[in-house]
Amino acid sequence: MVPQSNARPKIGTRLTDLLGIEHPILCGGLMHLADANYVAAVVNAGAMGFISALTFPDPQQLRDEIQKCRDLSEGKSFGINLYISPRQDANDRLEKLLTVVQDEKIAVVETAGGNPSPIIPLMKEAGIKVIHKVPAVRFALSAERAGVDAVSLVGAECGGHPGYMMVGSMVQAADAPQKLSIPVILGGGIGHGSQLTAALAMGCDGILMGTRMLVSSELQAHKDYKQRVIEGTGLDSIVVQSTLKNHHRVLDNQTAQAILALENEGKENYEDYAHLLNGKLSKAAYASGNTDQGLLDYGQSACFANAIEPVATILTRFIQESLIAKERLSGMNTR
Repeated sequence: MVPQSNARPKIGTRLTDLLGIEHPILCGGLMHLADANYVAAVVNAGAMGFISALTFPDPQQLRDEIQKCRDLSEGKSFGINLYISPRQDANDRLEKLLTVVQDEKIAVVETAGGNPSPIIPLMKEAGIKVIHKVPAVRFALSAERAGVDAVSLVGAECGGHPGYMMVGSMVQAADAPQKLSIPVILGGGIGHGSQLTAALAMGCDGILMGTRMLVSSELQAHKDYKQRVIEGTGLDSIVVQSTLKNHHRVLDNQTAQAILALENEGKENYEDYAHLLNGKLSKAAYASGNTDQGLLDYGQSACFANAIEPVATILTRFIQESLIAKERLSGMNTR
């Protein structure tokens, strides 16, 4: 067992050095959910969290949320998630928020989706670090060439968008550090601290969690939604939108099944799916607890989410699990 101490144990890596955090843990931006309350709880627990910018599409709304997070975190650094849509016409609202991110001198942004190259110079000019989330090593290499400070590499197990290649996290974790010089953060199916130890052993610099944190008490989602996550196994996730080359792992519900039915009919135009892909459906589900409707990002690490608990409790246990795994390795006999 790991010795207990009043001091909070810390695990240092290139990621903790880059961001000035205690633990090599990122809690990614959750659309409609990652607000000041949640993100402040994450950074107060020694990890890094990201307010989802598109949750607050009005620039003043985002500015107010940033100030609220600063107050709740007592000035600690935190991040902003910037989702870059593969559909250029959907990025107009994001462009209005970039000025806010620059003006507020945010410490780090988590970019995801499309190519981050156009906004990297803007972020660098403001002294903001950029971590780009990708679903495969080939995209990580492109992001490194574009000048990002680190990459989050998600495997096929992740909730949200695992990419069309669907490579598992175990393979990505061992492959990426051999090919990149910048820090690699592993995501996809991560929910137990032993996985952090395994990722570090394979050369990664930290881990990324999303689905595991959906039962955080600070997360502004209906208790019935959180209870549905607790009751889930992770095997009740499903991948949709493969026809649109926008693979999306979500909770298997009525909306997901309706999309699959259209795919099975051979529908190939976005317009055929637009009414089901509307983000208002998922936003309403988080608020009402009705998990039958909306595309609800949901990964296989749901198997680890078995109680509604404060962020600090979840992350403290996670670090202890990681240290126990490290001790287990240290005690192994080699012949």
